[in-house]
Amino acid sequence: MIHVLLVDDQPLIRSGFRALLDLEDDIQVVAEATDGEAGLALAQEHLPDVALIDIRMPVMDGIEATRRIAADPALAGVHVVILTNYGMDEYVFEALRAGAAGFLVKDIVPEDLLHAVRVAARGDALLAPSITRKLIHRYVSQPPPTVGAALEELTGREREAVALAARGLSNQQIADHMVISPMTAKTHINRAMTKLHARDRAQLVVLAYESGLVDPGNR
Repeated sequence: MIHVLLVDDQPLIRSGFRALLDLEDDIQVVAEATDGEAGLALAQEHLPDVALIDIRMPVMDGIEATRRIAADPALAGVHVVILTNYGMDEYVFEALRAGAAGFLVKDIVPEDLLHAVRVAARGDALLAPSITRKLIHRYVSQPPPTVGAALEELTGREREAVALAARGLSNQQIADHMVISPMTAKTHINRAMTKLHARDRAQLVVLAYESGLVDPGNR
């Protein structure tokens, strides 16, 4: 069972999402909150697999709530998905840096919402490659020095695997491309995450673009 926390100050959004999610046999909404502070407290109480958090809310916004969840070792299993009204919201990138596993626009179709929750629960990134490239291109001008230095610690195969992950490939697709087993592909990704201090696959993708390992202009 995938346990979901809904955090949004708009009752209509929460009720709509809850109605869709609760229809599924493998998904259960365990709590709702109207602001980030209350959402953080409920995350600590319920330890959900996925927290759907609005990016703009009173009291505490989604970015700060995400940052605090990501910083709490007890909440390491909580995968935050940011909700936004616009796919190119100026704060989305900051949310990804803060530790979000990805983001969704609120007018998402039901099938895509359900798929997104399941993907996030598995620990995979919810980042459409085209949107990710636009975000990185727009908001990242200079990579942090620590990123470039850490990148040097990756092996050639780890760098290749990270670059492929940044383009939206799954572990199976990375394995096919590199002619290795899916388990080996996963190992490369996990080791890269450890070396780059990435909380999850989404942060690894952001770091790949920030560092210049992947060019935002290239598909």
